[in-house]
Amino acid sequence: MNQAEISKLVSQLRIKVNPRLRKFRNPKGPEERLNKLRKTVTALIKHERIELNYPRADEARMYAERLISDAVRYGDCHKTTMEMADYWLTEKQLVHKLFKVLVPRYENYTISYTRLFKAPRPYPGDKHFKALLELRGNPYPSLVPDTVSNRNLIHNILLDEAKKLTEQRNMLKLLQR
Repeated sequence: MNQAEISKLVSQLRIKVNPRLRKFRNPKGPEERLNKLRKTVTALIKHERIELNYPRADEARMYAERLISDAVRYGDCHKTTMEMADYWLTEKQLVHKLFKVLVPRYENYTISYTRLFKAPRPYPGDKHFKALLELRGNPYPSLVPDTVSNRNLIHNILLDEAKKLTEQRNMLKLLQR
């Protein structure tokens, strides 16, 4: 097999995938670990933005990216993709949402389908990091402020010109020495 054939077989994920899975402590064993990840992926597809612990969010992100990328790549007529969607989505009406809503949204994406933000710590001694995991293009307001469209506001233009004048004055002072 050459490299082109291998790249067709391997899903082309747009995020870094950890080579080792995290060890989530669970008294019920590895099956319950997968069940919790299935519930997390299901909640992400259903609500499109969820808040949870950072390790679980990072782990669930890998599975959600793989699920969406295979759905975009192969469609709903591919048997393996349908089985994977049926396994990872515990609510069966979300399989319809995956193929009819999310796949058309992500058809032309060249970046990852999910975003992972670290949430601010509520208390300095808290050792548990929270994270926000969201699907791109969701209907909720953005978590990151849009600074590009604010550049043309009058006070930003005046501040930029004031910075330029200060830099010019500093350069003149250096040249006069």
